Amino acid sequence: MAVFHRTLRDKQRSSLNETRMTWAKTSVRHSIQSTRLFLKKNLWAWPIVAVLVLSVVGFSIRSAIESTMRSSVQSQLQTLLDVEVAMLQSWLKVQQSNAEAVANSNETQNFVKQLLEAVDPTNPMPQQLSTLMVHRELEKYLGPTMSTHRYVGFLVADKSRTILSASNASMIGQRDIPSYEKMLDAALEGRSTVSSPFPSASSLKSSNGQYRTNMPTMYVVAPVRDDNFQIIAVLGLQMSPEEEFTKILQLGRLGESGETYAIDRDAKMVSNSRFDTELMLLGLIPQENDTKSLLTIQVRDPGGNMLEGFRPGILRSEMPPTRMASSVIAGNDGFDIDGYHDYRGVPVVGAWKWLDDYALGIATEIDHAEAFKPLTILKWAFWGLFALLVASSVAIFVFTLVVARLQRDAQKAAIEAKEIGQYQLLEKLGQGAMGVVYKGQHAMLRRQTAIKMLDVERINDASIARFEREVQITCQLNNPNTIAIYDYGRTPEGVFYYAMEYLDGINLEALVEKAGPQPESRVIHLLLQICGSLFEAHSLGLVHRDIKPANIMLNRRGGLSDVIKVLDFGLVKALDEKKQAGMTAANSLTGTPLYISPEAINSPGLVDARSDIYAVGATGYFLLTGRPPFVSDNLVDLLRMHSMDSPLPPSERLGTPVSEPLEAAIMACLEKNPANRPQTARDLSKLLTQSAAYGKWRVEDGDAWWGRYDRGQLKSSESNGSPAPRGAETRKAAPEQTMISNYDDDTE
Repeated sequence: MAVFHRTLRDKQRSSLNETRMTWAKTSVRHSIQSTRLFLKKNLWAWPIVAVLVLSVVGFSIRSAIESTMRSSVQSQLQTLLDVEVAMLQSWLKVQQSNAEAVANSNETQNFVKQLLEAVDPTNPMPQQLSTLMVHRELEKYLGPTMSTHRYVGFLVADKSRTILSASNASMIGQRDIPSYEKMLDAALEGRSTVSSPFPSASSLKSSNGQYRTNMPTMYVVAPVRDDNFQIIAVLGLQMSPEEEFTKILQLGRLGESGETYAIDRDAKMVSNSRFDTELMLLGLIPQENDTKSLLTIQVRDPGGNMLEGFRPGILRSEMPPTRMASSVIAGNDGFDIDGYHDYRGVPVVGAWKWLDDYALGIATEIDHAEAFKPLTILKWAFWGLFALLVASSVAIFVFTLVVARLQRDAQKAAIEAKEIGQYQLLEKLGQGAMGVVYKGQHAMLRRQTAIKMLDVERINDASIARFEREVQITCQLNNPNTIAIYDYGRTPEGVFYYAMEYLDGINLEALVEKAGPQPESRVIHLLLQICGSLFEAHSLGLVHRDIKPANIMLNRRGGLSDVIKVLDFGLVKALDEKKQAGMTAANSLTGTPLYISPEAINSPGLVDARSDIYAVGATGYFLLTGRPPFVSDNLVDLLRMHSMDSPLPPSERLGTPVSEPLEAAIMACLEKNPANRPQTARDLSKLLTQSAAYGKWRVEDGDAWWGRYDRGQLKSSESNGSPAPRGAETRKAAPEQTMISNYDDDTE
């Protein structure tokens, strides 16, 4: 049993998946066809389509160009940064080599030994040579090297970081100067290095000729070794950062706003900015002749573009480091093409690298606006064209709306005049999804007719084509149980209409709503007439595809009661006409779910006359029991029931016996496999005539029923004693509304 249940669930799941796939195919195909017809009719939509296409193409091109430009900007920044770093590292190594060469010379070693002996407290024999003379000789020896390589000073420090000799005599004897500690420690550990720029501890000559402390300076230091290769002191050669160091960095510029600069671990700029004048005007550096951004500007984000007037409300020291500075301080290399604020608050893009050996961060930046200026120009050009196209589309759309409104007003005026062609309109009977139906009469013949017109608010090529097709198909049918078409035309105002016979009865759905389940004899009498109408249609190669109680009228015609009229051939499928596939697609799911056949759900392209036989059986089931074969609030469940479940026999549903031939005929129509159903409407008629109730519904019975209907004396007890049905497809309707609803086109 468990295996059986699993197999059943798998089959149900497969059926549901097929149903969903069918619905999906139908939806896509219907959307494509509807769009094609809509664009063909509504020319004003083309500019809108053009706008949409241009938008998609424009944004795609813009994205592609932006991606390419981003890659290009990143490549340029990274290449320039790599070149700058390579140049700077080469220069730094040259300085280290110079310092090592001087520090390892015999002369330097001798001078340093003499300086160490002169200050050695344990030496019982003080050197005869004056210490001052040693300073002078050392300075004289270093002079050519300093002049050649633009060194501005020197110092010698022993292992205790005490200055033994220096170009600035005021520094001799000083010890543990904080700004010198890191570079001296590195040299005492045996590593030559170049310090990052820092404020000088001694007075230096500024550009205006004055001597000042805290002037920017930097040193290249190297260890001095004795004959045993032991470090005995440190030689430092002093440089001006504004000379070669800053100039090398200032070579790296992209465009008008690009610059390359260096920062230290404190996010302080240790090279000059190219925007010193702007920084003075912004008040970020003092407006003095010799004041530069070097060691003055903290690379922090002010939170807004100061060049555009933004002024921060907090101190510079309280601002967060810029995106670049934060990454560099953490010792990371990177780039940012999305944009970030620089120290002026200007949006920039940049790339950066951290030189750990020298405790320096090197950054190359350019204003975001300049980096992506071509993209900005392209964007404005695109938006200009886009705006022109939108304006044109709006103008065409407005013009089309005005014309359409004038046309609709003319059509409405024609309807309000109560004259359509040769027909006079008397009263409105109803309105459906596609058109409106009026009761009218021929101006000359005075014959009452039902006149169906396309709704002027919904008219388009698709509705007109389907409207014409319904008329043409129905006109081919001559069976007295098929509604007759009298005329078809189009007024000068563009109102499409056709005139059909006027029916003053009720549909079978309303019949069951008002009177409950019907007697077997009457059910057979009604089904035989339906079969007669369908047999003619099927003989001509037509399949109705929407047989249901609401599409079948019960009338009094020609002195006879209970005359059936089959309506709404709008979904008819011509089996031999491929040209109609665009209006009722071969693979589309059409019909009413309560009465739809399994093959119309699973394989809509394979429906044939036997699909109508299934719907006739479901209609007979409804007439006999007061309920459709399957009822569900969920569409998927309802379709699954039609595809897989067997309905309860009418006798079980009613709880009362039903003629075996009649029940067998109805259940045969509801077989899942079309091959097991009656193959034609005439075959079904033969099965129905085998019931003992056949022929029991007499003309007198019909007249009596219609007499009670006219007097409003119908009671559900007169039909098999079953209560009036409740549930899907049942609704309360006033007597005067039951006929009106039958002209409504609500099939899809």
